[in-house]
Amino acid sequence: MADSPVDSINLNNIPATSLSDNEPGHQYHVSYDPHEHRRVRNPTNNMETLVHLLKCSLGTGILAMPQAFARAGLVTGIIATVLVGILVTHCLKILVQSQYGTCVMKQVPLLSYPESASTALLSGPPMFRSLARPAALAVDIFLVVYQLGICCVYIVFIADNIKKICDPYMSSTMPVEIYMVIILGPLVGFNLIPSLKVLAPFSALANLMTFVGLGIIVYFLLTGKKSEEPLDLWGSPATFPLFFGTILFALTAVGVVIAIENNMKTPKAFVKPFGVLNVGMTIIVVLYVAVGSIGYLYCVSDCSDSITLDLPQGPFASTVMGMFAVAIFISYGLQCYVPVEVLWEGYLLPRLGQYSPEKQKYWQYGLRASLCILTFLLAVSIPRLGLFISLFGALCLSALGICFPALMEACLTFQETRGQSRGHIYVKDAFLFIIGLVGLVAGTYTALISIVRSFQPSSP
Repeated sequence: MADSPVDSINLNNIPATSLSDNEPGHQYHVSYDPHEHRRVRNPTNNMETLVHLLKCSLGTGILAMPQAFARAGLVTGIIATVLVGILVTHCLKILVQSQYGTCVMKQVPLLSYPESASTALLSGPPMFRSLARPAALAVDIFLVVYQLGICCVYIVFIADNIKKICDPYMSSTMPVEIYMVIILGPLVGFNLIPSLKVLAPFSALANLMTFVGLGIIVYFLLTGKKSEEPLDLWGSPATFPLFFGTILFALTAVGVVIAIENNMKTPKAFVKPFGVLNVGMTIIVVLYVAVGSIGYLYCVSDCSDSITLDLPQGPFASTVMGMFAVAIFISYGLQCYVPVEVLWEGYLLPRLGQYSPEKQKYWQYGLRASLCILTFLLAVSIPRLGLFISLFGALCLSALGICFPALMEACLTFQETRGQSRGHIYVKDAFLFIIGLVGLVAGTYTALISIVRSFQPSSP
């Protein structure tokens, strides 16, 4: 199919091979190297990949960090952001390396996240093998729900900021839903771009706007009149799950990370010590800590869902909100790329084999437009930006970004060792899995309760 980023792979009847006795996280010393056999249309270089990584992580999440720090406390927020950043980076690394290991086992250039999860569980202890097919389906569901959730959040963010820019110049203010309708057409048109290579220049522009906008925001936060409310240094256990969900949402771009690594010209450079992943995540974590702490010092407990909404009215503030609205608009296409690929490659294209490539292309355009309209309808239905961020972060990313990578690494370790002791890996992966599971349950429950309460009328 012409718009697919990677050549389609027939996984039927491909013999599996055993991995050598090397720990997950190291290169497998086998004759088959998936990277050498990968054929990618329009591959991205290291700098373009870094640009995509920064763009998908420097979106609405970083602008919600002051509110997240208000829920966690200043000191707790700084420490927890760094720790979660290390945790997320490690889990993304073992996910990419586990995908590499499953490709070696299957002797194929590339496997999707669901296929890798299924293959890893089939190679693990017998108790996990029956979960292989449900795990693949669960990964697909979490990926699609999460990425579409991001798109919903982006629509709300863009409309909120445009509304705040336009309201002072309107004789009568319009509801935010009207602004969502206005941006729907352009969003659909932009989402029809099928190639990450084509999106790279737009991502570079969005990154430039983001960094300039962040610079202006930090200037306002440092020079503006700060709240005189006393600071909360340590936060509350009751609201920490909301912080955890927000920081996971902000830092863990699982679907996009997999997509951009799969589309690299030199994928081996992604997880090197000073490779794209570590460099990008270091920049991201530093920026998150800076914006979160400075923003919290500015507004303390009265932080909006996005710090742009707390800026004083004026031309500079309007410029910042406009720049971020454009940057997030561009990012929408990158985020929607993942559910399109999951649904198209895994579910629709196999059922459209009787159609010509030209007709298949129109079907894919229809899918892209339909997903845009779906996210628009969801955004209009529940425009609760901050709580949506916490919900999708806790529900989907705890599973996709922590639980599944830990489980895959443990199963591949079982396949490699065949009775040899690698207890420290199992202990580490069990610890990661528990963290992800606790974050999923506690964060999802807290976010859902908060969303329900936000719709209830306030007591007089």
